[in-house]
Amino acid sequence: MTATIGTPSAGPSVQSQTLSVAETGGRPRAPRRGVRSTAVRLILWVVLVGFALAFLYPFVWLLSASLKPRGEVFDNRLIPQTLVPGNYAEVWEQLPLLSWMGNSLLIALLAAGLVTVSSSIVAFGFAYFRFPFRNALFGLVLATMMLPGAVTLIPTYLIWNQLGFLGTSVPLWGANLFGSAFYIFLQRQFFLGLPRELFEAARVDGASYWRMFWQIAAPLSIPSFIIVFIFEFQASWNNLQAPLIYLNFGSVENFTVPLGISYAMTQFSPTNGGQGDYQLVMVAALLVTLPMLILFAFGQRYFIDGLATQGRKG
Repeated sequence: MTATIGTPSAGPSVQSQTLSVAETGGRPRAPRRGVRSTAVRLILWVVLVGFALAFLYPFVWLLSASLKPRGEVFDNRLIPQTLVPGNYAEVWEQLPLLSWMGNSLLIALLAAGLVTVSSSIVAFGFAYFRFPFRNALFGLVLATMMLPGAVTLIPTYLIWNQLGFLGTSVPLWGANLFGSAFYIFLQRQFFLGLPRELFEAARVDGASYWRMFWQIAAPLSIPSFIIVFIFEFQASWNNLQAPLIYLNFGSVENFTVPLGISYAMTQFSPTNGGQGDYQLVMVAALLVTLPMLILFAFGQRYFIDGLATQGRKG
Protein backbone atom coordinates (compact mmCIF):
# COMPACT_ATOMS: atom_id res chain seq x y z
CA MET A 1 0.00 0.00 0.00
CA THR A 2 1.39 3.34 -0.96
CA ALA A 3 0.88 6.34 1.33
CA THR A 4 -0.15 9.55 -0.28
CA ILE A 5 1.35 12.72 1.13
CA GLY A 6 -0.83 15.77 0.49
CA THR A 7 -0.23 19.43 1.10
CA PRO A 8 -1.75 20.77 4.31
CA SER A 9 -4.85 22.86 3.90
CA ALA A 10 -4.59 26.55 4.63
CA GLY A 11 -5.87 27.61 8.07
CA PRO A 12 -8.62 30.14 8.62
CA SER A 13 -6.16 32.95 9.31
CA VAL A 14 -4.40 32.43 5.99
CA GLN A 15 -7.72 32.24 4.18
CA SER A 16 -8.94 35.47 5.78
CA GLN A 17 -5.70 37.24 4.91
CA THR A 18 -5.98 36.02 1.32
CA LEU A 19 -9.59 37.22 1.15
CA SER A 20 -8.71 40.58 2.64
CA VAL A 21 -5.89 41.09 0.16
CA ALA A 22 -8.16 40.05 -2.71
CA GLU A 23 -10.89 42.46 -1.68
CA THR A 24 -8.49 45.41 -1.44
CA GLY A 25 -6.89 44.79 -4.83
CA GLY A 26 -3.75 43.08 -3.60
CA ARG A 27 -2.93 45.60 -0.84
CA PRO A 28 -3.35 44.85 2.87
CA ARG A 29 -6.11 46.83 4.63
CA ALA A 30 -4.90 49.54 7.04
CA PRO A 31 -5.80 48.83 10.65
CA ARG A 32 -8.80 50.80 11.85
CA ARG A 33 -7.36 51.20 15.31
CA GLY A 34 -4.48 53.35 14.07
CA VAL A 35 -6.83 55.63 12.13
CA ARG A 36 -9.09 55.99 15.14
CA SER A 37 -6.17 56.80 17.43
CA THR A 38 -4.92 59.46 15.02
CA ALA A 39 -8.38 61.03 14.84
CA VAL A 40 -8.66 61.13 18.64
CA ARG A 41 -5.24 62.79 18.94
CA LEU A 42 -6.18 65.35 16.29
CA ILE A 43 -9.44 66.22 18.05
CA LEU A 44 -7.63 66.49 21.39
CA TRP A 45 -4.99 68.72 19.84
CA VAL A 46 -7.64 71.04 18.37
CA VAL A 47 -9.47 71.26 21.70
CA LEU A 48 -6.27 72.05 23.60
CA VAL A 49 -5.26 74.72 21.10
CA GLY A 50 -8.74 76.23 21.37
CA PHE A 51 -8.53 76.42 25.15
CA ALA A 52 -5.02 77.87 24.95
CA LEU A 53 -6.17 80.62 22.58
CA ALA A 54 -9.17 81.37 24.80
CA PHE A 55 -6.95 81.80 27.86
CA LEU A 56 -4.37 83.75 25.88
CA TYR A 57 -6.88 86.24 24.44
CA PRO A 58 -7.08 88.55 27.53
CA PHE A 59 -3.29 88.83 27.63
CA VAL A 60 -3.11 89.63 23.91
CA TRP A 61 -5.89 92.20 24.34
CA LEU A 62 -4.01 93.79 27.24
CA LEU A 63 -0.80 93.95 25.20
CA SER A 64 -2.64 95.51 22.29
CA ALA A 65 -4.39 98.09 24.50
CA SER A 66 -1.10 99.10 26.08
CA LEU A 67 0.23 100.13 22.65
CA LYS A 68 -2.77 102.24 21.65
CA PRO A 69 -3.45 105.96 22.01
CA ARG A 70 -6.03 107.23 24.49
CA GLY A 71 -9.04 107.18 22.17
CA GLU A 72 -8.50 103.64 20.84
CA VAL A 73 -7.98 101.66 24.05
CA PHE A 74 -11.44 100.08 24.08
CA ASP A 75 -11.97 99.55 20.34
CA ASN A 76 -11.41 95.77 20.79
CA ARG A 77 -8.89 95.57 17.95
CA LEU A 78 -6.12 93.09 18.56
CA ILE A 79 -3.90 94.90 16.05
CA PRO A 80 -3.66 98.61 16.95
CA GLN A 81 -4.32 101.09 14.18
CA THR A 82 -1.83 103.49 15.76
CA LEU A 83 1.17 102.18 17.67
CA VAL A 84 2.24 104.27 20.66
CA PRO A 85 5.24 102.52 22.27
CA GLY A 86 5.88 105.70 24.24
CA ASN A 87 3.21 104.58 26.71
CA TYR A 88 5.83 102.33 28.31
CA ALA A 89 8.02 105.34 29.04
CA GLU A 90 5.20 107.68 30.08
CA VAL A 91 3.77 105.31 32.70
CA TRP A 92 6.86 105.77 34.89
CA GLU A 93 6.31 109.53 34.87
CA GLN A 94 2.59 109.43 35.59
CA LEU A 95 2.50 106.66 38.19
CA PRO A 96 4.89 105.65 41.03
CA LEU A 97 4.89 102.14 39.58
CA LEU A 98 8.37 101.29 40.83
CA SER A 99 7.40 102.06 44.43
CA TRP A 100 4.24 99.99 44.10
CA MET A 101 6.15 97.02 42.74
CA GLY A 102 8.79 97.32 45.46
CA ASN A 103 6.13 97.38 48.20
CA SER A 104 4.32 94.40 46.72
CA LEU A 105 7.55 92.47 46.26
CA LEU A 106 8.62 92.99 49.88
CA ILE A 107 5.20 92.05 51.26
CA ALA A 108 4.86 89.02 48.98
CA LEU A 109 8.33 87.72 49.88
CA LEU A 110 7.67 88.09 53.61
CA ALA A 111 4.22 86.54 53.39
CA ALA A 112 5.32 83.61 51.21
CA GLY A 113 8.49 82.90 53.17
CA LEU A 114 6.82 83.03 56.58
CA VAL A 115 3.83 80.89 55.66
CA THR A 116 6.06 78.30 53.98
CA VAL A 117 8.20 77.83 57.08
CA SER A 118 5.42 78.05 59.68
CA SER A 119 3.02 75.76 57.81
CA SER A 120 5.79 73.21 57.24
CA ILE A 121 6.68 73.08 60.94
CA VAL A 122 3.05 72.50 61.93
CA ALA A 123 2.58 69.95 59.15
CA PHE A 124 5.67 68.03 60.25
CA GLY A 125 4.25 67.80 63.76
CA PHE A 126 0.98 66.37 62.47
CA ALA A 127 2.79 63.93 60.17
CA TYR A 128 5.44 62.59 62.55
CA PHE A 129 4.19 62.77 66.12
CA ARG A 130 1.62 60.39 67.58
CA PHE A 131 -0.44 62.02 70.33
CA PRO A 132 -4.02 61.79 71.61
CA PHE A 133 -6.71 63.55 69.57
CA ARG A 134 -4.25 64.24 66.79
CA ASN A 135 -6.80 63.58 64.03
CA ALA A 136 -9.45 65.64 65.82
CA LEU A 137 -7.06 68.58 66.14
CA PHE A 138 -6.05 68.28 62.51
CA GLY A 139 -9.72 68.22 61.52
CA LEU A 140 -10.25 71.39 63.55
CA VAL A 141 -7.40 73.05 61.66
CA LEU A 142 -8.98 72.08 58.35
CA ALA A 143 -12.36 73.34 59.57
CA THR A 144 -10.96 76.87 59.65
CA MET A 145 -10.91 76.77 55.84
CA MET A 146 -14.70 76.55 55.88
CA LEU A 147 -15.04 80.00 57.44
CA PRO A 148 -15.75 82.73 54.87
CA GLY A 149 -13.32 85.61 54.84
CA ALA A 150 -16.11 88.06 55.60
CA VAL A 151 -16.71 86.33 58.96
CA THR A 152 -13.14 86.80 60.19
CA LEU A 153 -12.61 90.23 58.62
CA ILE A 154 -13.85 92.37 61.52
CA PRO A 155 -12.26 90.32 64.34
CA THR A 156 -8.95 90.34 62.49
CA TYR A 157 -9.18 94.09 61.99
CA LEU A 158 -9.86 94.62 65.70
CA ILE A 159 -6.85 92.50 66.64
CA TRP A 160 -4.48 94.51 64.45
CA ASN A 161 -6.05 97.72 65.76
CA GLN A 162 -5.37 96.68 69.36
CA LEU A 163 -1.78 95.82 68.45
CA GLY A 164 -1.33 99.25 66.85
CA PHE A 165 -0.35 98.07 63.37
CA LEU A 166 -3.07 99.79 61.35
CA GLY A 167 -1.65 101.92 58.57
CA THR A 168 1.40 99.66 58.20
CA SER A 169 2.18 96.63 56.06
CA VAL A 170 2.50 94.27 59.03
CA PRO A 171 -1.11 92.97 58.80
CA LEU A 172 -0.43 91.97 55.19
CA TRP A 173 2.18 89.40 56.19
CA GLY A 174 2.14 89.09 59.98
CA ALA A 175 -0.70 86.57 60.13
CA ASN A 176 1.40 84.15 58.08
CA LEU A 177 3.59 83.57 61.13
CA PHE A 178 0.92 81.14 62.31
CA GLY A 179 0.62 79.12 59.12
CA SER A 180 -2.29 78.41 56.81
CA ALA A 181 -4.71 75.48 57.04
CA PHE A 182 -4.51 74.70 53.34
CA TYR A 183 -0.71 74.74 53.26
CA ILE A 184 -0.54 72.67 56.46
CA PHE A 185 -2.71 70.05 54.80
CA LEU A 186 -0.58 70.15 51.63
CA GLN A 187 2.71 69.81 53.49
CA ARG A 188 1.40 67.10 55.83
CA GLN A 189 0.46 64.94 52.85
CA PHE A 190 3.96 65.33 51.49
CA PHE A 191 5.64 64.52 54.81
CA LEU A 192 3.53 61.39 55.19
CA GLY A 193 5.11 60.06 52.00
CA LEU A 194 8.63 60.25 53.44
CA PRO A 195 10.04 56.99 54.86
CA ARG A 196 9.53 57.02 58.61
CA GLU A 197 12.63 54.84 59.01
CA LEU A 198 14.79 57.87 58.21
CA PHE A 199 13.47 59.75 61.22
CA GLU A 200 13.59 56.72 63.51
CA ALA A 201 17.25 56.15 62.59
CA ALA A 202 17.99 59.83 63.25
CA ARG A 203 16.34 59.58 66.68
CA VAL A 204 18.47 56.54 67.49
CA ASP A 205 21.57 58.57 66.56
CA GLY A 206 20.48 61.28 68.99
CA ALA A 207 19.09 63.85 66.55
CA SER A 208 16.63 66.38 67.98
CA TYR A 209 13.23 67.00 66.44
CA TRP A 210 14.37 70.34 65.03
CA ARG A 211 17.38 68.69 63.43
CA MET A 212 15.16 66.00 61.93
CA PHE A 213 12.97 68.66 60.39
CA TRP A 214 15.70 70.93 59.02
CA GLN A 215 18.21 68.28 57.90
CA ILE A 216 15.93 65.43 56.79
CA ALA A 217 12.37 66.55 56.11
CA ALA A 218 13.09 69.99 54.65
CA PRO A 219 15.71 68.93 52.03
CA LEU A 220 13.45 66.10 50.85
CA SER A 221 10.43 68.41 50.59
CA ILE A 222 11.82 71.21 48.44
CA PRO A 223 9.19 70.72 45.67
CA SER A 224 6.34 71.11 48.16
CA PHE A 225 8.04 74.16 49.68
CA ILE A 226 8.22 75.76 46.25
CA ILE A 227 4.55 75.01 45.57
CA VAL A 228 3.51 76.71 48.81
CA PHE A 229 5.82 79.66 48.13
CA ILE A 230 4.48 80.21 44.61
CA PHE A 231 0.85 79.92 45.71
CA GLU A 232 1.25 82.42 48.54
CA PHE A 233 3.43 84.81 46.55
CA GLN A 234 0.79 84.95 43.82
CA ALA A 235 -2.02 85.42 46.35
CA SER A 236 -0.19 88.22 48.16
CA TRP A 237 0.91 89.91 44.93
CA ASN A 238 -2.69 90.09 43.65
CA ASN A 239 -4.33 90.89 46.99
CA LEU A 240 -6.41 94.05 46.87
CA GLN A 241 -8.73 93.73 49.86
CA ALA A 242 -6.14 93.63 52.64
CA PRO A 243 -4.10 96.66 51.43
CA LEU A 244 -7.35 98.55 50.92
CA ILE A 245 -8.22 97.98 54.60
CA TYR A 246 -4.89 98.25 56.40
CA LEU A 247 -2.57 100.53 54.47
CA ASN A 248 -2.18 104.24 55.19
CA PHE A 249 -3.72 106.39 52.47
CA GLY A 250 -1.60 109.41 53.32
CA SER A 251 0.96 108.62 50.61
CA VAL A 252 0.35 107.03 47.24
CA GLU A 253 3.89 105.64 47.24
CA ASN A 254 2.91 103.28 50.06
CA PHE A 255 0.38 101.45 47.90
CA THR A 256 0.82 97.95 46.60
CA VAL A 257 0.39 97.05 42.93
CA PRO A 258 -3.34 96.09 42.99
CA LEU A 259 -4.24 99.08 45.15
CA GLY A 260 -2.16 101.40 42.98
CA ILE A 261 -3.77 100.23 39.75
CA SER A 262 -7.21 100.65 41.32
CA TYR A 263 -6.19 104.16 42.35
CA ALA A 264 -4.97 104.94 38.82
CA MET A 265 -8.26 103.74 37.33
CA THR A 266 -10.10 106.17 39.61
CA GLN A 267 -7.75 109.09 38.98
CA PHE A 268 -7.79 108.70 35.20
CA SER A 269 -11.58 108.44 35.06
CA PRO A 270 -13.22 111.39 33.30
CA THR A 271 -15.83 111.52 36.04
CA ASN A 272 -13.05 112.49 38.49
CA GLY A 273 -11.54 115.11 36.20
CA GLY A 274 -9.11 112.75 34.52
CA GLN A 275 -8.40 112.51 30.81
CA GLY A 276 -9.15 108.81 30.47
CA ASP A 277 -5.53 107.68 30.12
CA TYR A 278 -6.45 104.05 30.54
CA GLN A 279 -3.66 103.00 28.21
CA LEU A 280 -1.24 103.73 31.05
CA VAL A 281 -3.26 101.48 33.34
CA MET A 282 -2.97 98.71 30.74
CA VAL A 283 0.79 99.22 30.60
CA ALA A 284 1.04 99.04 34.38
CA ALA A 285 -1.14 95.92 34.52
CA LEU A 286 1.05 94.26 31.89
CA LEU A 287 4.32 95.15 33.59
CA VAL A 288 3.27 93.88 37.00
CA THR A 289 2.57 90.42 35.57
CA LEU A 290 6.24 89.97 34.70
CA PRO A 291 7.39 89.01 38.24
CA MET A 292 4.84 86.18 38.33
CA LEU A 293 5.93 84.93 34.91
CA ILE A 294 9.58 85.00 35.97
CA LEU A 295 8.81 83.23 39.25
CA PHE A 296 6.89 80.46 37.53
CA ALA A 297 9.57 80.10 34.84
CA PHE A 298 12.26 79.48 37.47
CA GLY A 299 10.10 77.26 39.67
CA GLN A 300 8.23 75.37 36.95
CA ARG A 301 10.27 72.17 37.25
CA TYR A 302 9.85 71.97 41.02
CA PHE A 303 6.23 73.04 40.72
CA ILE A 304 5.34 70.22 38.32
CA ASP A 305 7.39 67.66 40.27
CA GLY A 306 5.67 68.63 43.48
CA LEU A 307 2.19 68.36 42.01
CA ALA A 308 3.03 65.00 40.44
CA THR A 309 4.33 63.71 43.75
CA GLN A 310 1.23 64.88 45.56
CA GLY A 311 -0.90 63.12 42.98
CA ARG A 312 0.90 59.81 43.48
CA LYS A 313 0.34 60.01 47.21
CA GLY A 314 -3.37 60.51 46.79
